[in-house]
Amino acid sequence: METRGYQEEVEIQKYWLVLKRRWPIVVGVLLASVGLSSFLVFLQKPEYQASGMLLFKSDRTSSLTKVGEKIGDLESLMREGNPLETQAVILRSEPILKEVIDTLGLKDKKGNALEPDLLKVKVEPIVGTDVLKVSYTSGNPELAASVVNQVMKSYIEKNIQFNQTQVLAAGKFLEKQLPQARLELNQAAEGLREFKTRNKIIELPEEASAAVQNLAQIDNEINQTRAALADMIAREEKMRTQLNLAGEQAVEITSISQIPGVQEVLSELQKVQTKLANEKVRYTSEHPAITELKDKEVTLNALLQQRIEQVLGPSGMQQVLNNQQKVAPGKLQIGKIKENLANEYAIIQTQRQGLQNKIQALSNIQAAYRQRLETMPKLEKKQGDLERRLSIAQKNYENLVTRLQEIKVAKEQTVGNAKEIQPAQVPKKPSPSKVTFLLLGGSVFVGLLLGTAAAFFVDLVDRTLKTVKEAEKFFGYTLLGLIPKFGSNKTSPSVNLISEKVSGRVIVATSPRSVIHEAYQMLQANLKFISHKKVRTIVVTSSVPGEGKSEVSANLAAVLAQAERRVLLIDADMRKPSQHHLWGLINSVGLSNVIVGQDDFSQAVQTVTKHLSVLTAGVQPPNPLALIDSDRMASLIETFSDRYDYIVFDTPPLVGTADAAVLGKMADGVLLVVRPGVVDSSSATAAKSLLERSEAKVLGMIANAVNVKHEPDNYFYHSNPRGGQSGAETEIGIEQWTYK
Repeated sequence: METRGYQEEVEIQKYWLVLKRRWPIVVGVLLASVGLSSFLVFLQKPEYQASGMLLFKSDRTSSLTKVGEKIGDLESLMREGNPLETQAVILRSEPILKEVIDTLGLKDKKGNALEPDLLKVKVEPIVGTDVLKVSYTSGNPELAASVVNQVMKSYIEKNIQFNQTQVLAAGKFLEKQLPQARLELNQAAEGLREFKTRNKIIELPEEASAAVQNLAQIDNEINQTRAALADMIAREEKMRTQLNLAGEQAVEITSISQIPGVQEVLSELQKVQTKLANEKVRYTSEHPAITELKDKEVTLNALLQQRIEQVLGPSGMQQVLNNQQKVAPGKLQIGKIKENLANEYAIIQTQRQGLQNKIQALSNIQAAYRQRLETMPKLEKKQGDLERRLSIAQKNYENLVTRLQEIKVAKEQTVGNAKEIQPAQVPKKPSPSKVTFLLLGGSVFVGLLLGTAAAFFVDLVDRTLKTVKEAEKFFGYTLLGLIPKFGSNKTSPSVNLISEKVSGRVIVATSPRSVIHEAYQMLQANLKFISHKKVRTIVVTSSVPGEGKSEVSANLAAVLAQAERRVLLIDADMRKPSQHHLWGLINSVGLSNVIVGQDDFSQAVQTVTKHLSVLTAGVQPPNPLALIDSDRMASLIETFSDRYDYIVFDTPPLVGTADAAVLGKMADGVLLVVRPGVVDSSSATAAKSLLERSEAKVLGMIANAVNVKHEPDNYFYHSNPRGGQSGAETEIGIEQWTYK
């Protein structure tokens, strides 16, 4: 995956480098495309656009039959379910356009009535409003305004007619619905009334609240009554113990003892019994007086029982005596205290019975309340259903009545849903058409597309070696040096450390602290590492003219001399010499004169610095190759080697001449200068073939005048070892680049 991503990145970078190299072609095609489109725009006839605006309000007539909705207000159409887009479609409909064509008498080019499809009226909503903008474009400004105004007028008239039709239809519909709504209202009201009457309901919520409160009070009262009853029972039990009588018997006997007839008999009986007791002391039991008294006692007892039975009756007597035959007279003889106790006991019994009756009554009431509370949720639900039914029926009926009233008013009105708020005015200036924008925008797009295609086509046709990487791959030689492209783009003068006559192209001499200088120093260091044998005689050549071999030779010789090495720079290009121009020297005597023996070497050589000497080409001979390929030249090289540490030969290009190949055979090695974008593949093939046939030792390749912006980023990297730009760098506007 990483390899694939890397390959894609390399491909994209390759295409980008092509565009960077061929940008003038892209710009030229783009300008031509834009110019052509501008000319076409200029030839177009001016068009005028007129615009008008319509304001819309909610459709009241369409809402007259919608129960429960608010009507009669201006509301946003986007919320009423009547969007502006719908009205826009109606405005562009065939009936509207047909009426506009007939009214204005619009004709086509043949004189026939214009077809509605050909009347291009533009209708668009204004965002955030209830306004539609109606526009029409024509070459006639008056016609454009007339069409827009007539479209809006026709739409408003048809909208009014449509609304009136809707009003009539809505009125008929509502008149049919009103009797049924009234019947439903009456039925709902009667059902609620019957329910309340049947269940004895006035206000259920208040009744439920009161029932809960009453139930709590009853519970409290029952508890209090039970406590009082328990107290009464305890008191009753205590009094019965004190009276030593059964509860009912004590009350009855007390009541009998207080009857006057019983008291008289009882008093008489007590007297007889007292007298009998006294006579028994005096007489025996058979004494007539005793017998008489006993008979009298029996008679009085019988009378007492008779009196009690008369008072109580047989059933009362039976209960009082509790299965006894009679009431003993002694029990009827109670004292005042017991009488009071008996009276109080009777009262307590009455109170106890009253409390028991009260508890029973309260329990019955409590049960009734609880039963009512249990049925109340069902009653409330039923009542709520009936009330909701009544409310719905009432609202429906009221809405129908209200809408019928509104329909009566709407019948008398002629107002539509749209209002013209801005009529179309006759435009004074032509408006830019879509064609104009399409031409301009399309020209830019097409220009870029065609320019890019042309750039890639030219780059494909161009057979030159465009990058250092291509050159290195093609020749297969070691890249010993990379000299960036430079050019003076500042007005400040260079610092010339040798002579004012030296050309600015000798960067090593004129700008010693520049990155070009550092590039040549890198070349000098690489020359030391290419072989175990020290390289002293170096032939510098190129494939074709224009690759900068002479500048490379001069700068290489200068950087070697700055390292305090004795350097001899020989201009061996006797066909087109240039070293005397670079160093500001006179070329009256030079290499050709020395070879033929006209002048001595000491007279021909010219000293530039303490360690650098230059031997110019001299007089141009008729056959330079014959002089180069001679024994005299071979002996001169041996002589020069004894006097100098390095000898640098500036030779002619390889294509078309064999001077460099022949001289390279004599020297320690050849440096091939390659300038990307100058040498083509066929010339490079011929140069490489010549070097191989001559069996010259090729030390390596020097890439000259490299535009680092056209090289792959993964092949070069930028650095600035001094952390800033030096004066020389600023002057020539270059940066340091190093090859990997």
